[in-house]
Amino acid sequence: MAASRKWHWIDADGIVLGRLASQAAAILMGKNKPTFTRTVDCGDFVVVTNIDKIKLTGNKFEDKHAFYHTGHPGGAKVLPYKKLALEKPQQMLQIAVDKMLPRNHHSHRQILRLKMYRGATHPHAVNHPQKIDLN
Repeated sequence: MAASRKWHWIDADGIVLGRLASQAAAILMGKNKPTFTRTVDCGDFVVVTNIDKIKLTGNKFEDKHAFYHTGHPGGAKVLPYKKLALEKPQQMLQIAVDKMLPRNHHSHRQILRLKMYRGATHPHAVNHPQKIDLN
């Protein structure tokens, strides 16, 4: 059974990172569909624009850090969100959404359906994405 995939578009201008990530993760998993089943990958595509204008609440801009390991000895890396938000906002959003997806064999395909762009335009207008308002 092939899942029919729709396209959704979220404008991230002024939206809080956690709220945006949880909504995107739910759509990527397919939880917005009445046919949702955990064993079937039935999620949709999500296009997020204006990711450079995502908000962080509280002191997270100054205090929060993203941790990853390269796999080599001594390869632990810590990136402050202040640097991450200015240089690589797509990585900041991808980390948040990826941590909200379930740890199963579907999660890799689901995160690949997340498309992120810095500006207000995106190349997926041909797919007629449905606008989702999170304000």
